[in-house]
Amino acid sequence: MKRITFLVACIFATSFMFAQQQDKAEYDKWSIDLSGGLHKASRPYTAGYHSPTFGAWNAQANVRYMFNDKFGLRLGAGYNNIQEGDGAVSEFETKYYHTTLEGVVNLGNLLDFKEWTQNFGLLFHGGAGLAQINLDDNAVYAEEDDYMSVFTAGVTPQLKLSESIAIFADLSIFGNVNQDYTWDGNEKTLNRGFDGMLTNISAGITFYIGGEEKHADWIDTSDKAKMTKELDSLHNRLAKIEDDMLDGDMDGVPNYLDREPNTPNGVTVDSKGYAIDKNENGIPDEMESSLERHFASKEYVDNQSSRVGGNETIRDLINNGYVNVYFKFDSTQPEIYSLEAINYLATYMQANPGARAELIGYADEIGNAQYNEQLSERRAKKVYDILLSAGIEESRLEHRGAGVDDSVDRNSADARQLVRRVTFKLK
Repeated sequence: MKRITFLVACIFATSFMFAQQQDKAEYDKWSIDLSGGLHKASRPYTAGYHSPTFGAWNAQANVRYMFNDKFGLRLGAGYNNIQEGDGAVSEFETKYYHTTLEGVVNLGNLLDFKEWTQNFGLLFHGGAGLAQINLDDNAVYAEEDDYMSVFTAGVTPQLKLSESIAIFADLSIFGNVNQDYTWDGNEKTLNRGFDGMLTNISAGITFYIGGEEKHADWIDTSDKAKMTKELDSLHNRLAKIEDDMLDGDMDGVPNYLDREPNTPNGVTVDSKGYAIDKNENGIPDEMESSLERHFASKEYVDNQSSRVGGNETIRDLINNGYVNVYFKFDSTQPEIYSLEAINYLATYMQANPGARAELIGYADEIGNAQYNEQLSERRAKKVYDILLSAGIEESRLEHRGAGVDDSVDRNSADARQLVRRVTFKLK
């Protein structure tokens, strides 16, 4: 028993040292196997005794560590309950305990199973250890515990269920050296060398331990896989560069450098993507001239209010193009915020029954000139219909289309919004 304790201690110490020397890998290396099944203890027996062909039962637990995707070690402990078969001269029950340290070879990876399957694997294992036999109380040598060395080898087909669990079958052969008694415990063995033979057939489950995506059993380290991984990495880096070089607001500064990513199209920017605004009034300098043509400044309104009466100020604002109805691209439906401009004119005309108004529609430069002419007419007609519905007499209103307004940069989407409009002329 002392020899078994010493061997187990050595095995655990060896495993611990391997764990300490483990390099950081891109896959998990540890796993636990639990299994159970049938066995056949083939020899030695006292004359008239035998066990069933693959009778019940055996149990096995292993802790396995893989150095890489092909080679590893496992520490295992197992138990077999060996009983008489049909026709034996007497009943017996023998308990067989064993612990082994084995090398493991991943035949699936060595033979490139990954070329045709991602879920089926095959392991080979072999090694040595110590074993103990506890004999039945009715055996001749019942008081004797039999200690021996054991050598083992086996194959383990695997089926991966997930990245953390696999199931397996196992066929293992155990050869006992210096087994002193027969399996039934009624005679001493006469042969030296491999005195006892035992075969286990079992099935079980493997639990993979670690924080990586895959275990060494299923990792693909072939040159093809490495090249695929490198190409994927290169593709991802190129995709990131392409994303960084996109220019969402088309100001000439790539997104990864752009500190103002929503600059209006066509506006001059600095090297960081900020719109040029020398007077720091919050409006890009290139847009100010267009805005000044279509909107009244605070200074203008204040000046007009002090110079003339309220009605005259409103009339000037309307006639000078500061009150407009705006439209989306290729649309005759006024923007919601532009309904205020229609209401502005309707209110003025209701307060001034003698006033008459002309509605003039415009379109931007995008598209066919003839189509835009018709579009400008439809926009004016749309505002005309709204004013009629608001109670303004038909005789006081005129409407027409003026076609394209090319007073802004046709390449600037924001500037083009300013010319898709209907303006008013009071008479």
